[in-house]
Amino acid sequence: MAELIGADMAALPQTLYLVFAFLLGLVIGSFLNVLILRLPRQMQREFEIACKEAAGEPAEAPVSRWFGLDFLIHPGSHCPSCGHAIRAWENIPVLSWLLLRARCSACGAPIGVRYPLVELATGLLTLALVYRFGVSWHTLALCLLVWGLIALAVIDFDEQLLPDQLTLPLLWLGLLTHLDNPDALHDAVIGAVAGYLSLWLVFQLFRLLTGREGMGYGDFKLFALFGAWLGWQMLPLVILLASLSGALIGVALILLRGRDRQIPIPFGPYLVMGGLIALFWGAQLNQAYLQLAGLA
Repeated sequence: MAELIGADMAALPQTLYLVFAFLLGLVIGSFLNVLILRLPRQMQREFEIACKEAAGEPAEAPVSRWFGLDFLIHPGSHCPSCGHAIRAWENIPVLSWLLLRARCSACGAPIGVRYPLVELATGLLTLALVYRFGVSWHTLALCLLVWGLIALAVIDFDEQLLPDQLTLPLLWLGLLTHLDNPDALHDAVIGAVAGYLSLWLVFQLFRLLTGREGMGYGDFKLFALFGAWLGWQMLPLVILLASLSGALIGVALILLRGRDRQIPIPFGPYLVMGGLIALFWGAQLNQAYLQLAGLA
């Protein structure tokens, strides 16, 4: 009995870390919902202001506070249908959506299932990171990466846009995480360059052959981001997983939902999917491939 109690006490800190990671992920997921909704709108507003200024028309530039991130704070969370200010108990991740039965408490307008899904996915992925990599500063950096990737994937799905405001800081952070390991930093720099140039070359070749643009520059930067974090060795696996998932889901959308084949399908979410799989299981998948090919 004493041994069992001792084992339970030894396991308690790890369990607490995992519970805290999951709860923190839920809260971050709630913030990501705001970011996903408001960042593209803010970018559109800034673009319109820049166009008016270039045309010599009067344009009222927004007053920037909080390093230009005040659009995330003001206005406060509210119902887009009736403007009802979201109260604290209505803003509890996942739980409030269930308690409200997916409807605004004031006007009854439906609340999309995406909100709890983003919160739940963020919580589960944060939990998985802490479980897989332990509690460390490197894990915290990985959490920042994954949180940013979730936002990028959903924004690209909605808007076919991968904002530099998210992609570039994550790319630089990936390089910085390797500063204490010269070999890893070497692989990361090559990975960032190879990731960008490889998709850029595919883009140029596709445009030369078809006269159309097959992807955006944001995809190049996102692939470079994975090269910076995972090293150049993981890039083939990431692009293979992204291409497979994109092909399967794209065909499913066409067959099940009758999606127009001429409508472009954003590649960012599939790159994110491939990158996350490589982050968690990339070494094992590469090793399995080498063994299957008789190279290991």
